[in-house]
Amino acid sequence: MRAAPSRPARRHPVRLVLGAAGVIALTATSACSTSSKAAPSTAGSSGGSSKVIQVAVAENFWGSIATQLGGDHVKVTSIITNPDTDPHSYEPTAADSRTVAGADYAITNGIGYDAWSDKLLAANPAAGRTALKVADLLGKKEGDNPHQWYSAESVEKVIDRITEDYKKLDPADIAYFDTQQQAFRTKALAKYNQLEADIKARYAGTPIGASESIVTPLAESLGLKMLTPETFLDAMSEGTDPTAADKAAIDQQIGGKQIKVYVYNSQNSTPDIAAQVEAAKKQGIPVATVTETLTPANATFQDWQAQQLQGIADALKAATGK
Repeated sequence: MRAAPSRPARRHPVRLVLGAAGVIALTATSACSTSSKAAPSTAGSSGGSSKVIQVAVAENFWGSIATQLGGDHVKVTSIITNPDTDPHSYEPTAADSRTVAGADYAITNGIGYDAWSDKLLAANPAAGRTALKVADLLGKKEGDNPHQWYSAESVEKVIDRITEDYKKLDPADIAYFDTQQQAFRTKALAKYNQLEADIKARYAGTPIGASESIVTPLAESLGLKMLTPETFLDAMSEGTDPTAADKAAIDQQIGGKQIKVYVYNSQNSTPDIAAQVEAAKKQGIPVATVTETLTPANATFQDWQAQQLQGIADALKAATGK
């Protein structure tokens, strides 16, 4: 997979001040929004009404799913669309405020990943707006792993909830949304689901290393054994300095070929991670890449994920001969 440009290591999310002069105030006019490209409807365009649900989504990986589940009866605008944007420390614009203020439905990640979105919603209230925070749906709390779009089980739960919410917001089109959901699951996600199942069946228990905690839900979903210390993975995700002990442990894992594959987030490379990637390659350990948000920005969720899963499957095959 082609690596996206690296960005500096993260620091803790920026605290936003919501005041009359703040850039996220609804009356500001200095910025323009970015909208996710609508994927083709996975079912027919027929429906019981002409209503179009206005949907605001914090990140485009959830936005892609929301677009495909809603088809012709939704208009989805994703706030985070640039692969080089760090969702942890994003600062909303005036255009983002307008998007949220006009939304019938808002979808955010939570779990400390997009704290700015809570403030954005609070600053731009809308009567009757429905909100989905993925963290609440999954029963996750602050400190849990926020990268749940890399868990197939979590994705399934989000698909169900979005469909349920669409049907409540537009009861006249319940049959349409049911059809969209079925088509998305059986057709759009077919390759993604098959790759997940194949990797789990063939490589379950295989030890791997990783650059940050974004890989943890994926490893769990695929049944792979993560050897990299969780404290290192969390430090890399949060933009804090890893401990010398963790780095030494990883060097030993790579040097002793205790891991079969190394997986890294190419959107968040640091000198430590670059050194680990290089060391893995020198030891003949296959390296696979993932990214945090859709790459390219107009990709569908399933195409993006399937490409990454195929890269991991290829690396595992090269490493194990299976």
